Amino acid sequence: MSEHDEQCKLFQWAAYRLPVYPELALMFAIPNGGQRNIVVANKLKAEGVKAGVPDVCLPVARGGYHGLFLELKHGRNRATAEQSYWLERLTAQGYRAVVVHEFEGARDALIDYLETT
Repeated sequence: MSEHDEQCKLFQWAAYRLPVYPELALMFAIPNGGQRNIVVANKLKAEGVKAGVPDVCLPVARGGYHGLFLELKHGRNRATAEQSYWLERLTAQGYRAVVVHEFEGARDALIDYLETT
């Protein structure tokens, strides 16, 4: 499986779990990664796409946080310097922003966050 596959699995799980966690309907992906040709890359940059922004956002307040950002990793991949920068800055602004590994780590982080009072 790839990071793409893991993220697809996460959104499939979220759709299935909507009856339990209706807030998951607000979760969305931020398509910053992937291979793009130079024309598309320049268009996205002009539109405001920024390197390092986390993969997934859940704009739901819980436990004193404004929302949750997930940087999804597959296998032994680690956060880049730009990704760490964003995670630190988002945390400083009152968001929960974490690196998660595989679908299971992302799912567990979402459940933990949503069940926080």
